Amino acid sequence: MSGKLRILVTGFKPFPGAPFNPTTPLVKRLIALRRPAFDNVVLTSHIFDVTYAAVDRELPELIARHRPQALLMFGLAGRSSHLRIESRARNAMTTRFPDAGRQHPRKGSIAGGAEAKLFGPHSEKLLRAALATGIDAGMSRDAGSYLCNYLSWRAIEAANKNNGLHLAQFVHVPPLARDGAAAPGKSDITLDALVDAGEAMLMELVKLTRQAVRP
Repeated sequence: MSGKLRILVTGFKPFPGAPFNPTTPLVKRLIALRRPAFDNVVLTSHIFDVTYAAVDRELPELIARHRPQALLMFGLAGRSSHLRIESRARNAMTTRFPDAGRQHPRKGSIAGGAEAKLFGPHSEKLLRAALATGIDAGMSRDAGSYLCNYLSWRAIEAANKNNGLHLAQFVHVPPLARDGAAAPGKSDITLDALVDAGEAMLMELVKLTRQAVRP
C-alpha cells in the first residue's frame, strides 16, 4: 500500500428535508470503478452522518487511518440544477437549522475573524474534467452554511497540516430520483451522468495528486 496513491472519497447520509441523498450511491459507484488509471491507486470511501460532531470526530480518524493524499467530497445541493465545484469554504454556520442530530451551532461562524478558505487552482481543472463529459457544471463560490460547507472548511484545514494530505475538493450534486433518474422539475442530470463526471474528476485528481507528491 505504501507505494500506491491514496484517495478518500466521501458523501453524506440523508438529512432533514432530504430523505434521499444521491451522494451515497454516487460514492459507491465511484469506489467500485475498475480502470487502468486506478491500478496503482487505493480508493477508500466514507459516508458521513449529517452532523457537526460526526465531521469533527470522523474526518481526523479517517485521515489518520487511511493516510489519504487527496480527498474528494460530495454533498447534495437540493436547489441546484447542475453540478457545482466549490472554490472555497465560507466562515459561516447556520444557526437556523439543526443538523441531523438536532444540534444547533451556537454562533454563525466557524472561526472568529477568519477569511474564507480556498481549495486551490485544482478546482478549475476538476471543473474542466467534468465539463468534458457533457454534464451541466459550473464553479461555485458559495458552499452554503450547513454541513457541506463545514466539512469543506475542516478538509482545507487538514490539507494545510503536515499529515500527507495534499489536495481536497468539495463538489455539490443536484437532487436525483431514488432510482437514479433525473429529478423531475429540478434537474436533467442522472446518476449515470454524475458517475461519468465523478470518474473524470477522480482521474484528474489522481494526476494532480501524483504531481503534488513528487519529491
